[in-house]
Parts: sequence; structure tokens; C-alpha cells
Amino acid sequence: MTLQLKVPNMACSACGEAIAKAIQAIDPTATVQADPQTKLVSIETQASQAAVQEAITTAGYSVA
Repeated sequence: MTLQLKVPNMACSACGEAIAKAIQAIDPTATVQADPQTKLVSIETQASQAAVQEAITTAGYSVA
């Protein structure tokens, strides 16, 4: 399933990498594209949206 989430406090590409690592920790096969300029994270994953959002917030980011 493809998710598109807005992460307002993602400021740079390193933030995007941290978010990608957090998501891939719960789904190693996930494809993550994070764009700090638009604050959007596109995720292709088998994990539930709730699990993905929890991984992002655990990594220290908020999901709008």
C-alpha cells in the first residue's frame, strides 16, 4: 500500500533519512521517499498506517 504523510518538522535530507530508517526498521522492504521542501513522505509498505506513523513519531517527528 502507498501512504503519503505530511511531516511538518522534517527540515533537511538527514531528517528524511532518519524517517526512512525508522520506517524500514518496522518494514525492511518499505520504499520511502522524503521531500524536506514539501514536508511530504511517500511510503510503499506492507505495514499499517498506524505502525508507520508510530515509527515516525518514535523517531522524534510529528505527522500532520
